[in-house]
Amino acid sequence: MAKQPKLVYQSWKANNKFLLGGRLIFGPDAKSLIITFTLILVPVVLFCVFVARNLVLELQRESAGYAILVITIVFTIYVFILLLSTSAKDPGIVPRNSHPPEEVLGYDSSASVETGSRPPRFKEVLVNGLPVRVKYCETCMLYRPPRCSHCSVCDNCVERFDHHCPWVGQCIGKRNYRCFFLFVSSTALLCVFVFSISALYLKLLMDDSGTLWKAIKESPASAALMAYCFIALWFVGGLTGFHLYLIGTNQTTYENFRYKGDNRVYNRGCIKNFLQLFCSRIEPSKINFRSYVQEGASKPPKSNIQETDINISDGDTRIKVEDDLDIGDDIMKISQRRNSEEIGDVRGRGSDRSPIGRSEVDFGFGLESQFSSRPSY
Repeated sequence: MAKQPKLVYQSWKANNKFLLGGRLIFGPDAKSLIITFTLILVPVVLFCVFVARNLVLELQRESAGYAILVITIVFTIYVFILLLSTSAKDPGIVPRNSHPPEEVLGYDSSASVETGSRPPRFKEVLVNGLPVRVKYCETCMLYRPPRCSHCSVCDNCVERFDHHCPWVGQCIGKRNYRCFFLFVSSTALLCVFVFSISALYLKLLMDDSGTLWKAIKESPASAALMAYCFIALWFVGGLTGFHLYLIGTNQTTYENFRYKGDNRVYNRGCIKNFLQLFCSRIEPSKINFRSYVQEGASKPPKSNIQETDINISDGDTRIKVEDDLDIGDDIMKISQRRNSEEIGDVRGRGSDRSPIGRSEVDFGFGLESQFSSRPSY
């Protein structure tokens, strides 16, 4: 009986969890979504039952109570949609190589095995004329593109890696950062809305009863909601402000903490940075999790060089560049022992090859840049 081929998500080596036949992808800590969902839903339900419903009766003539109730329900559904979009979407996972590379820079697998050589850990690339180091990932067997990092929780290399968020149970990266920011900022606005309307209801009760204490005794839920929203706003409001700063300077959380805010490479100006986030097209996932696994792929990946037309930032000039990211992704073994004759032969063969050309780099939210690369030992 023929063995039924597996789908990609069924044989996925990382720590992700899949639902609906691989259509939804979550991080390994996806259960934390239940906590996040509860922290939003419970206060909203209390608000609708003890505040908005009473305002419907208090403001029946103006119909303002109905408007408050409808706005609360619709806005909460919108927040939950953003939460699910952030958590269940591929954040920008870079496909890992199934084999170490073999035919790059005069590499000879047999000589490399004999000498026990390893590939250079870093190589240097130029992005917008400034040097940027990219690191080799031994887990994914590739050189990470600029702004890419390996998440230790999900065990994936993620493009434009921002951070791994335990509250949404997913990495935040190139493909879901927009949804994440909208979720955090919308949650902050929901806190402000619930706090304001609860305060308004207490004001109406205080006008009738005469004192604030009597108003709180008549509607303790309003006071509790105000305290809850005040505390929550310090978290989601502060997070919103921090990410507004990151967007305005075109940084990620990872870059901000690692490089102390020194980010001259990707910053295009505040307005263009915001336009890049909110107006650029979200690229499709680089991995089709519902496709069949290619069992016959036994050879190590080879270099794949092709010329592509790209736009350079604000200029109108279109420049031909070569895609050596695939080359960089395929680099695995380079001999480093200088006193060995076998290594000398390998390097002799490698010297006849043409140098690595310029490459099309896709970094940020659809921003394309030109860079050249060279290995750094």
